[in-house]
Amino acid sequence: MNMFYNLVGATSGFLYTYWLVFALIFCGLYLTIRTRFIQLRFLKEAFFVLKERSNKEHITPFGALMISTASRVGIGNIVGVSVAIASGGAGALFWMWITAIIGGASAFVESTLAQVYKRKDGEHTYKGGPAYYIESALNSRALGIIFAISLIFCFAFGFNGLQSYTLTSSFEIFVGSETYNDSHLTTFVGLVLAVLVSFFFFGRGKKSATISSILVPIMAFGYLVVALCVIGLNIEKIPLIFENVLQEAFNFKAIFGGFAGSAIVIGIKRGLFSNEAGMGSAPNAAAAAHTSHPAKQGMVQTLSVFIDTLIICSASAFMVLCSNIDTSNLQGMALIQGVMQGHFGTFGLMFASIAIVLFAFTSLIGNYFYAEANFKFITENKFALQIFRICAVLMVFIGAQLDLSLAWDLADVFMGFMASINIIVILFLSNIAIKVLKDYEAQRKAGNNPVFKAENIGITNTEFWK
Repeated sequence: MNMFYNLVGATSGFLYTYWLVFALIFCGLYLTIRTRFIQLRFLKEAFFVLKERSNKEHITPFGALMISTASRVGIGNIVGVSVAIASGGAGALFWMWITAIIGGASAFVESTLAQVYKRKDGEHTYKGGPAYYIESALNSRALGIIFAISLIFCFAFGFNGLQSYTLTSSFEIFVGSETYNDSHLTTFVGLVLAVLVSFFFFGRGKKSATISSILVPIMAFGYLVVALCVIGLNIEKIPLIFENVLQEAFNFKAIFGGFAGSAIVIGIKRGLFSNEAGMGSAPNAAAAAHTSHPAKQGMVQTLSVFIDTLIICSASAFMVLCSNIDTSNLQGMALIQGVMQGHFGTFGLMFASIAIVLFAFTSLIGNYFYAEANFKFITENKFALQIFRICAVLMVFIGAQLDLSLAWDLADVFMGFMASINIIVILFLSNIAIKVLKDYEAQRKAGNNPVFKAENIGITNTEFWK
């Protein structure tokens, strides 16, 4: 077992230190140039697309945005960013911003492809994602299944188990470690969580979109209000904080003296793995939206990257950087809970804990949404789907009971494989996304509301856009 654990840890370390970071950056830069900075040029356009409405049974572009944001915006945005700033210094924040801007182009391409190759999943719902465009555009079902299996293990079992564990452990600070470890609190919380998520796991995708459309904006707004209050109370520190961010971001002597633990590496990692741009997860939500043109949803998904990193992650970072407490002995959730308690006393502690619970819960829903779309790619058998749903609910319960360090490493490895496949695929298929973008731009230039027909740009292997 120790040999297996060491192998998983070594594989995860190699993927994330020597390969994935550089691959994602290259992919983002290449697609940014190919799309002529689509993530910035059409930022205003994306907000207009969000206003689109369709049949009430359909998932709207806004609903799909909230599902992807629900999965992206999780505990990592609160706890992970806080730890990144504490360990990598203020300069890590700058490199998180850069990766978000670069990653917007990757998010556009993969989400546009997901829309082009989406398929019907009932009368008013759709399914799609990398597994689907791998099969349709590359004519490789085997590779699509490999991707789907990687995503299912990563999100339905690895990440959802971890989210459940982290959510449950947020109660430890209130009851004390001894009571937490010796009581049946984890069993109770696990049961409650399992019951709650079962309503969404066994429901329709529309239900997940609805709850995400309600909870995610409320959470993000509340979190930003508190962050702005912290900034307002520490306004005199802000110029110095920005100065420190820039100084530490470009302190190349310190960076290259200890590259693996430097601000640039920690910032890039935190940015990339928080917003997930190019990793192949968000396209599963993008494909579910009903829209008149695939490029519209591609633009909308760039917003999710910006919401995740430029707004939510920055809010967490500023609250840590404005804090006067000693964070050297604090780790994980205790760090952000301690920071918030330092700013607002008991209210801060309660707010941080509630935020963690809500962000983790919506992540459970978003993660499962991705996993189910990929399970349906492998098989449409309804009995098998019900068994899968039961297993996913059980994983939420089990996750609340365990320290899932092995599951975390396994999820990282599966996500590494998944992301590696998707990066290579979207680079190969980027020409299709560029054609779709040019078709959109031409129709907008003519003063029309773009409506997509695949045959107009020479695409014949799509199921929906006939």
